[in-house]
Amino acid sequence: MSDQEVLYRRKALFSPAIRVCHWLRVLAIVVLTVTGFYIAWPFLMAPQSTDVLVNGWIRAVHEAFGLLLVAITVVRMYLFFFSCSNVERRSIRDALSPKSWLRQIKATFLVGEPPHRGAYEPLQLIGYLAVTLLIIFMCITGLALFAADDHEGFAALISPMTDYVTYQMGGLANVRLWHHYVMWGLIIFVPLHIYLVVWTGLRFRQSTAEAIFSGYSYEPSHKDH
Repeated sequence: MSDQEVLYRRKALFSPAIRVCHWLRVLAIVVLTVTGFYIAWPFLMAPQSTDVLVNGWIRAVHEAFGLLLVAITVVRMYLFFFSCSNVERRSIRDALSPKSWLRQIKATFLVGEPPHRGAYEPLQLIGYLAVTLLIIFMCITGLALFAADDHEGFAALISPMTDYVTYQMGGLANVRLWHHYVMWGLIIFVPLHIYLVVWTGLRFRQSTAEAIFSGYSYEPSHKDH
């Protein structure tokens, strides 16, 4: 007669800098979504009112957190490519490996082991790349809208770039419209991201959700007696 003891090994996954960037980005996206929808529909001010103080403050908060998101995006890209820990970069090799993709397909049908050795599964890495591109688009179009309202300081510095973006997109109206549309992509991504992180942790008995808090992932190591 035999029994099975399940042991867990600890694996360093996310550095403090990555975790701080993650939660600051979450905060920025939440604030930007709320304030962005208000800017699109300023329901706190009657149409006939000339008092723009409420709108001004909300727009200022939106711009401040938008600039924060730009800074976080730049730092996060630097950490991915140049940080001392290579556990994230190792995911690129998984995404380029046919064997990892085969394990990904098998895992999708609840068969086999986790399909990666880095921080992310191949499909997960592709998804995060797509979301990163959406965030970069939001940052660029947001800067274009920001520079259109302010013509001094940082806005004046980036105006050659933002003017080019505005011209290529057919004017500020189109910039604002696509800025709004792409935001819906991020809104849809958030619940899917939370669900898949929890599902992966339950499916493979890993502490994937906890890793973004502690920095460590605990993976099962089976040992028969």
